[in-house]
Amino acid sequence: MFSKKESTTSTQSQRNLIGHGTEFNGDIISNGDFRIDGKIEGNIKTNGKLFIGKEGFISGTIDCKNADIEGHFSGKIICKGTLNLKTTAVIEGEVYLEKLSVEPGAVFNASCSMKGVKELNKNNEKESKEKSAS
Repeated sequence: MFSKKESTTSTQSQRNLIGHGTEFNGDIISNGDFRIDGKIEGNIKTNGKLFIGKEGFISGTIDCKNADIEGHFSGKIICKGTLNLKTTAVIEGEVYLEKLSVEPGAVFNASCSMKGVKELNKNNEKESKEKSAS
């Protein structure tokens, strides 16, 4: 009469948080969204959205679907969708993305390639084929 329903929570709907005052050194890989209000030195790879709050700071490489940045970032960003830079954002490094939105007041000191995600993937595939051939 009653059927048991199985939990179908998708990892895409998970939200992860690095809170204010938290410092993390290392790499993070996740399928869910991320909010960073603390400090990270390392790489973040997520199939979801990355949000860096006003107090957030990341030094390393970001590989994500979409990102909203209010805080500070130094390193390389690979954004397969849209990168939104809010008024308080400070970005330094390399940026590869599909779409870019910059609010007045944001600091953007980076080399930027808007077709870069596709080119970067091609270069990575080419490098891995060359390594496997040797």
